[in-house]
Amino acid sequence: MSSAGLVNYYDSEDKRAVHISPLVVMGAGIVIGAVVAIMNFLY
Repeated sequence: MSSAGLVNYYDSEDKRAVHISPLVVMGAGIVIGAVVAIMNFLY
């Protein structure tokens, strides 16, 4: 059967894989959003 293009290219247990905490992603999004909002307000 076809996997419809959904292929995992790395093993999730691989130590070489990049692991980013969901909290880091959420924090970065909030910080970037705040910076964009402040810049939009100031300029």
